[in-house]
Amino acid sequence: MRVSSLTMAVWATAVLGWSSVGAAAATAPKCADLGGDVDGSQMCQIQATEPGYSLKMSYPVSYPDVQPVFDYVKETREGFLNVAKMPDSRDLPYELDTTPTEYSSAVPPRGTQSLVFETYQGLGGAHPSTFYKSFNWDQGQRKPITIDTLFREGTAPFPIILPLVQAEIAKQTGQPAVIPPEVGLDPTKYENFAITNDSLIFFFSQGDLLPGAYGAMQVAIPRAPVDAMIT
Repeated sequence: MRVSSLTMAVWATAVLGWSSVGAAAATAPKCADLGGDVDGSQMCQIQATEPGYSLKMSYPVSYPDVQPVFDYVKETREGFLNVAKMPDSRDLPYELDTTPTEYSSAVPPRGTQSLVFETYQGLGGAHPSTFYKSFNWDQGQRKPITIDTLFREGTAPFPIILPLVQAEIAKQTGQPAVIPPEVGLDPTKYENFAITNDSLIFFFSQGDLLPGAYGAMQVAIPRAPVDAMIT
């Protein structure tokens, strides 16, 4: 039986399509690869308890840009376990607890999804640490948002943001927050953030913006003063 060239072309296209889908499925990050299980709310739950350490982490497998999220969780997990499993660490109460919080915004010009990880890490010493990592996603353009792409090129949002951040920290701590301009105007200090309809929330790991004694901080400021600068 002869098969027309059109039929062959359609068949070849279908095979290529199925192959692409199969390749994508094969390379998709899997919760099980981190020793975790996906629960009913589509959260990957990862837990490990040994005599010398405990580990508890989770992340939403439905986040639109899940690969870098998976990579971050994997890197954090492996870094902790490499230290916790060292021979001289077995009798110390090491602990890692990574908790995700999701935020969203539907305000033009972009709908967004934000995912922020708060990690508490204790490595047997007297001073455990808390640090943050955020991921932000542009729903309309289907791409990540970073602090470098959040604001329109040529705008200067940080001279406006810094006094708002200082005022909010003073409110939280009950004392003036003195942040040197070379620190407070540095965009890299604000790279962990979340977007809501009416606020920008900045997450500062311990020692990032102020001395370590202040601890880790979450600082929400109103969007309105910088909204016109947001791309």
